[in-house]
Amino acid sequence: MAGYKETPRQKMIGMMYLVLTALLALNVSKQIMDAFIVVNESMETTNENFSKKLDNTYSKFKIQYQLNPNKVGAFWEKAQQAHILSENLSQYIDSIKYLVIMRTDKLASMDEARKITLRETKRKDNYDIPTRFFIGSSPDGSAGEAKILREKIETYKKQMLELVDPKFRASIKMGMVTQGPFYDADGKKQNWEMHNFYRTILAATVTILNKTKAEVYNAEFDVVNHLYGSIDALNFKFDKIKAKVIPKSSYIFLGEEYQAEILVGAYDTKQNPNVRYALGADTLTPANYKKATSLEGSQGLVLLKLAGSTEGLKKFAGIIKIISPLGDTMSFHFKDEFIVARPAITISPSKMNVFYIGVDNPVEISVPGSPERIIPTISTGSIRPEGKEWIVTNLTAGSAREAVISVNAVFSGKTKNMGSYTFRLKTVPDPVIKVASKNEGFISKSLLMASPYLIPEMPPGFDFDLRYVVTSFIFSTSTAAGEGSDAKVQGNRLTPEILKTITNSRKGQRIWFDDIYVKGPDGTRKVNASLSLKLN
Repeated sequence: MAGYKETPRQKMIGMMYLVLTALLALNVSKQIMDAFIVVNESMETTNENFSKKLDNTYSKFKIQYQLNPNKVGAFWEKAQQAHILSENLSQYIDSIKYLVIMRTDKLASMDEARKITLRETKRKDNYDIPTRFFIGSSPDGSAGEAKILREKIETYKKQMLELVDPKFRASIKMGMVTQGPFYDADGKKQNWEMHNFYRTILAATVTILNKTKAEVYNAEFDVVNHLYGSIDALNFKFDKIKAKVIPKSSYIFLGEEYQAEILVGAYDTKQNPNVRYALGADTLTPANYKKATSLEGSQGLVLLKLAGSTEGLKKFAGIIKIISPLGDTMSFHFKDEFIVARPAITISPSKMNVFYIGVDNPVEISVPGSPERIIPTISTGSIRPEGKEWIVTNLTAGSAREAVISVNAVFSGKTKNMGSYTFRLKTVPDPVIKVASKNEGFISKSLLMASPYLIPEMPPGFDFDLRYVVTSFIFSTSTAAGEGSDAKVQGNRLTPEILKTITNSRKGQRIWFDDIYVKGPDGTRKVNASLSLKLN
């Protein structure tokens, strides 16, 4: 609330106004023009800071209104009226400021005027257009926009003061003096319109308007703070005033205990609240109040501890009683619930219920209760995180026939063992070898000529995306006379000699592909099965 003495803020605005008035009395030079720009930029910064301070004041005011609308409502409504009155006048000042900039700088629209700064204007030293705009053709400024602005300022001041109790109005410094007396450079009396806007260059005009806007913010700030300070001093003035349950965790394990803080937010820490609670209740009523458990508090805070002796959903309700500043006992109800469960983990293989040797095995690991961190280990090989999954790798064929994953989880900085899971270890099955998409039965010579490659494919039902390539094989066939021919091939392609043999073969003649070797993620190995086909 403003006092009888001027605040530093008001003194600063007044000093800037004196500087501005002195500048107007001088010839306009480059240095004077720069001075106007500096003063104007300072005023714009002041207006931005005023706006933020007002937002903060209204936020605090709104909180008090929400906490006690009956007692604060009348003051809050007046504060809202003050904001509307100030916003309307500020918007009007901005509109005439941008309009005079647009006309003086000959801009195409008001939007262009809003986007440029005073420093960027090209005709900031022009006074003809601003004078015509604000003074008009009248000798006293009554035919221009200056008269309208003065009348709006005077109406605004009157309406703002009406929001304040009459016995306190003298203490509100509204500023924006429009009655004078004002004098020109020769010492002759002037009215407010002529004193501020007659033959005033654009740079000075914009600065005067921004100064006026700052005085509007100042008046609003003083009036709203006066209204805020008028709220009964015995009312609560805190961010919140309600019962609050803050559990350390709503999910606990069998054998542990539930812990939560119950407090009255932002209340007197010197007062020890009286707390009672009942398990299994949704609310504490007069019927079950006497049977409820009592808790002792300290410094406005109560620590609630409930044993997790049985599994399942647990709920409780209670009442906090405190003494208000008026000496009345105030009661605040609270309730909450939590789950008691056995330590458990969920580990599910992403592909199958086994781990395959020689390849990366994706696995998902989750722990209920939202732990801070999960720490899995494996009895053989290694396990690493990858995205949302874990990858089990470096498994080798040896004496171990299974791998055990054990999981620790960190809750509230403490590590807890969550159990383990056993997986069987298996080698990756042989791929099925095909030529021209056939691995049995009859095949035509033309199809072999068109696709002379041995292609390995993983057997149906094997979900891993593994790629193998044939590195060598032996091709065999026999003639009608029983003569055979073998050819060892490096790679996966049938050689020209083999294709020639197939071309010269008779219908029904059998061909074999044996000793097939493949290379994949788990290395190079021999495929146990052979490929046998008949020509047709």
